[in-house]
Amino acid sequence: MAFRFRGAAARALGAARGPGATGRRCVPCSQVAFGPSCLQRWPRNVRNMGGMLKTLDPRVFIVVEVKRDEPGVLGTVLKIFSDSGLNITHIESRFKTFARDGPAFHIDIQGSAEDASVQQVLKEVKGLPGVHEIGVMPDREVPWFPMNIRDLDLTTDTLDGGAALINQDHPGFSDLEYRKRREDIVAAAKRFRHGDRLPRVQYLESEVQTWKAVYVRLQGCHRQWACTEYLEMLKQMELYCGFAPDNIPQLEDISDFLQQRTGFMLRPISGLLSARDFLNALAFRVFYSTQYIRHHENPFYTPEPDICHELLGHVPLFANPAFADFSQEIGLASLAASDDDVARLASLYWFTVEFGLLKEGDKVKAFGAGLLSSFGEMEWSSSHTPSQECRDSGSMSHQERPVLKPLDPAVAAKEPYPITTYQPVFFVAESLTDAKRKISTFCDTLTRPFFPQYDPLTQNIVVTKAIRRADRVSTVQMQQEKQKEFFEKQQEQ
Repeated sequence: MAFRFRGAAARALGAARGPGATGRRCVPCSQVAFGPSCLQRWPRNVRNMGGMLKTLDPRVFIVVEVKRDEPGVLGTVLKIFSDSGLNITHIESRFKTFARDGPAFHIDIQGSAEDASVQQVLKEVKGLPGVHEIGVMPDREVPWFPMNIRDLDLTTDTLDGGAALINQDHPGFSDLEYRKRREDIVAAAKRFRHGDRLPRVQYLESEVQTWKAVYVRLQGCHRQWACTEYLEMLKQMELYCGFAPDNIPQLEDISDFLQQRTGFMLRPISGLLSARDFLNALAFRVFYSTQYIRHHENPFYTPEPDICHELLGHVPLFANPAFADFSQEIGLASLAASDDDVARLASLYWFTVEFGLLKEGDKVKAFGAGLLSSFGEMEWSSSHTPSQECRDSGSMSHQERPVLKPLDPAVAAKEPYPITTYQPVFFVAESLTDAKRKISTFCDTLTRPFFPQYDPLTQNIVVTKAIRRADRVSTVQMQQEKQKEFFEKQQEQ
């Protein structure tokens, strides 16, 4: 007899761009660290939020080894737990040794090992005739992950440092005024902590004109190629959040609207996050958004994420319940996941949240932000006959149309993709609800160290197993080395 069981508490619900594009690409990667200045800003009692949560809602890891694999042996053990009123949050069986044919039951319960009720259960189970041994085991160590929404304050270091994105190839590299403006906006994002009011930016007239050029250019593309859910939510954003050609909306107004619709909220960020930190935030229904805007010299090109990409690409669909749910599902699956699984989840995110397509009748429509914020990629992905100009602008002259595959998260999670050209391959969902169902099923197949659930009332992550988080360590250098290796391999191909 060997099985795995997860109780109700364990079932969790939950970068460069090619020419002619108006979006950006998020380079998938693993981890990034935090600076000591983050911890110095926090009061002492807030820094140890994870320790406090463990004290308030502890778990005990118990292993029960039985002598023989026979019917009823597990029921006898569980009856003692039930009669004692102890809540089992996770249980699984494993065959441990050839000396006995009985399995070992790994049982996690709510409570503390010192509790009288727990000690009594240990004593009673040990006295059962079929039990060989019972013991309390140490908490399992898992990679660091945010357990409370305040922990996100530790995950805001970016791979680029914000304004450091502006290199010699950037349109604003020689514009000292633009660079100073960027630095000021980035500084406000770096100062932000959970509980602060979202910073409001007084956008300059030149910035509003850049926004307007992008907004107007995309409107026609959206009517032709954007999915119905996006168009519906964009109308709501225009009504309630200040979306308009002559106005750049404020994150605060949008975040308030999203919280009332789906519980999502926005948080300012200074630049590109690692995939792990970015996905972890989605578990809390938090989306990191930049607030600066691309250089006015070329409003239809940006080499990094900016307010146009965030608000015209990502934000509207976070007001859609199905889209919000599967975004959080990916985030929950990323908590304490292995680097390999984070990479798979980042690829799945890429082919859905960034570059996803869905069916509407005999047509395919865009729901990915990288498409919705790029007139070039919208045409390339959704048109039956992309123009030569479109193909040339995305370095796709050799390919008449992209390859469209039915959405299979297991396949998408391993699909390679370029980051300097249009996508040669897209995955097409039947609907947003179909994408939600398939992504949820895929996340359940991952080997997880525990099964997390988000509690929106306390804004905590509830886990099923007795765990302890490893120290958060700096992996910025390792991340940069991985990116360098990735780009070198791309050049070799």
